[in-house]
Parts: sequence; structure tokens; C-alpha cells
Amino acid sequence: MLKTEPIIEDATEKLPPGIWKIAAVAILGGFLSQLDATVVNVSLPTLAVELHSSLSTIQWVMSGYLLALALMLPLNGWLVDRIGAKRLYLWCFATFTVSSALCGAAWSAESLVVFRALQGMSGGLLAPMAQMMLARAAGKHLARVMGYAVLPILLGPILGPVLAGTILQHASWRWLFLVNVPVCLAGIVLAALFLPDDSGERRVRAFDGFGFALLTPGLMLFLYGSDHLQETIGRVLLGASALLLGLFVRHGLAKGEGALLDLQLFQRKVFATAATTQFLSNGVSYAAQMLVPFYLIRVCGKSPSQTGLMLAPLGLGMGCVLPLMGKLTQRFGIRRVSASGAALALVGLAPMIFLVTHGLIMAVFVAALVVRGVGQGVVGIPSITAAYASVPKHDLPMATTTLNIVQRLGGPTLTTVCATFLAWRMRLSGGASEKAFVAVFGLLCGLQVLALLSSLQLPARAARAADESVALDAAVE
Repeated sequence: MLKTEPIIEDATEKLPPGIWKIAAVAILGGFLSQLDATVVNVSLPTLAVELHSSLSTIQWVMSGYLLALALMLPLNGWLVDRIGAKRLYLWCFATFTVSSALCGAAWSAESLVVFRALQGMSGGLLAPMAQMMLARAAGKHLARVMGYAVLPILLGPILGPVLAGTILQHASWRWLFLVNVPVCLAGIVLAALFLPDDSGERRVRAFDGFGFALLTPGLMLFLYGSDHLQETIGRVLLGASALLLGLFVRHGLAKGEGALLDLQLFQRKVFATAATTQFLSNGVSYAAQMLVPFYLIRVCGKSPSQTGLMLAPLGLGMGCVLPLMGKLTQRFGIRRVSASGAALALVGLAPMIFLVTHGLIMAVFVAALVVRGVGQGVVGIPSITAAYASVPKHDLPMATTTLNIVQRLGGPTLTTVCATFLAWRMRLSGGASEKAFVAVFGLLCGLQVLALLSSLQLPARAARAADESVALDAAVE
């Protein structure tokens, strides 16, 4: 068995030379992928008019991009092992550049949908590749580097609608996509110059075609079905996705390391705990992003533009704490920091029940969002650090792919649960929205408690996770 030192933290060592150059390249790719996932959200009505299309057709500009992301994500680990991270990243950037230009040149809604799908296929690899390259380059200092690196990527979904609104006000819709081209070209040059050559780390591994045929359609049907749960077809597709994902788990466990995803990673307690924490914390975060605006508009009567401004304190809280993550994790350890973040997120979420029953009090609302933003910013990076510390370095591509899939499943899963529960409570209460929102925010607080309990099971330090990795690998041998 190939032996590689796991990632462990050491606060006394300096950062590796050139780490910020590598981080800048990785951040750029992840940022563009996240930005383009949201840049068309507010642009769909404009695109429908400009391209003489119905809204039901043009919405595939967004849905096709997200489904293409899901299509490529399971391939990340196999492709990195097969052709190397640097070469794959350059190919992704090049394809993303060409597809962005094609989107800007689209002549119909159908052509735009096709080009957006191509853009999503390359973008689907940029974000997990960015995370993996940061883990490889930062090594023992992952929490410190990722605290700065995650901030621009998290800003992507926030800046997307703002950028789109500005472009649509002052220029043609085509610049929604053409604006990527010069940035991508700069990214290609930077990647060629600064990313280390990892051709010697490639591992030839057979492609698990049957696993791909189960997992990828399962993920795509899950994401689409969750987004269309109110329709019969959405519920049918969700059931089909559950069947496919269940069959993939059975296949993956039987195939072991030869599977498209190595499910044996979950035999590592630290990795399984970190993945559970990521699933729950991401899921609660996404569900809250759906519920809080819905509450402000439905119950408080706020306009969409007012709602967007009122949610800004959440980003402020996250932005304030993320640059401090390295120091906090090194001083207090993974478990304390992550659990404190989960507790703060709970403290920031609980006042929503009070606000629903007593009316919107802006001071309380803003303070709650800032606290929850701090909590969301704190809980994630330590658990990611623990996950990567629990696997040998040569398994990072597979670990990155697996962790990213778990993260992406958390959002739609818990959002679907909360949306279904809210609709059920609203039917029971005869349209009394206040009672329904009290119940659903109570459910969300309960899910946040589960995330807190999961974070309390993380190791105290990354070195403990590394010790488990070494012990488990020795036992396997």
C-alpha cells in the first residue's frame, strides 16, 4: 500500500513558499464557478424576452448549468488520478473560457441552454479542484489558508445577482457571460505559471462505468426532483434518485477502492463525522436561505429588493471571522472551534421564532444574522480540515470528490425537508403563516442541534485525525 504522510497542523512552521500564488489560482476557479451559478438567477425574465422564449424554457439556462455541475462532480477524483490536477485544471479553465464566449454569442434559448450546460460541466470541476489543490499545497496550514481562500468563493453567490443587475442596466445580456473571458484567460496564464507539476502523483485507475451510470443520474435526478417537489414529476424523480443512489452505495461497498467513489473512506470515523457535520451545517444554511427571505416577503410584506439588503448582515458576520480561522483552529483546536460555530449558528437562528411571534424587530433581526453568519463561517473549515487530515495525501482527490458530493446533497435535502414541512403546517393551520413559520424554524433549530452534536464528535486536533489515519492504514496492511 502506498504510504504518504497525512496532513497534520503545526502552528510553529511557516507557510510553504508560493502558497498564496497557488491559492490565488485555486480561488479564482472556485469563485467563477460559484458566481456563474447565480449570475443568471435575476436575469431569466430578461433572457426570455431577448431570446423570444418562455420562462419554462429559459429556466433551463440555470437548471442545465446546475445539473451539468452534478454530472461532472463524481468524475473529479478519477480524472485527477488519471491526468493530474494541473493539466485537468488548465483544461477546465480553457473549456470554461470557450463556453462562456459561446454563451455570449448564443442566438437562441436552446443554444444558450446547450452552451450553459458545457459551461457547467467545466465549472463543476473547478470548485472541488480548488479545494483539493489548497489542501495539497497548504498541508499542515489548511485552516489558516482556507480561512482567507473561502471568503471570495462564498462571495460568488452574493455578488452574482449584483453583477447581473449592473450589467443588465448598463449593457447587453451577453456580457453576463463575456465578462468571464478576460478573467479566465488570466486564470489560464496564472495556472500555467504557478500550479506545481503533479504528473508524478498520477495513479492509473480503471473507470467505474457502472458506478457512474448509477451515481450521476442519481445526483441529477435528486437535484432536479428537489427543486420541483411541488410537482408530481418532481416527487417521482426524487424516488428514482433514491433508488439509484441506494444501488450505488451497494455497488460501491462491494467494489471497494475500485468504485467511482471510495465509500471505504467512511470507515474512518473522523472523515465520516466531518462529512456528517458538513452535510448538516450546509443543509441548515441552505434551508435558512430559503426560509428567512420567504418569511420576510410572506409574513412581513417586504419587497425582494428590501429582503436582499436585509440579509447583508449574514455575509458581514461570515466575512469578519473567516480570515481568523487559522489562528482560531491552531489555538483552540478543531472540535472547540467547530462546535462553537455550530452553537453560535443556533443562537443566531433561535431568535427567528421570537420574531415570528412578536413581530419583526430590526435590531434583533440584524444581530441574529450577524451571529449566525459568524457561526456558519466558523463551523465549516475545521470540519473540512479534520476530513482531509484523516486521509493520506494520495487519497485527497477521492476525499475531495466525496466531501463535495456530501456538501451538495445537504443543501437540497434539508431545504426539501423544511419546504415540505412548511407547506404541511400551512395547510394544517388554514393559511395562518405565523404558526407555520414558528414550527418550521423550530424544526430548523432542531437540525442545527444535530449539527452541533456532530461537531462535538470531531477530534480535538488535526493530529488526532492523522493518528487515526495512520492506525487504520496499518491495520489494513
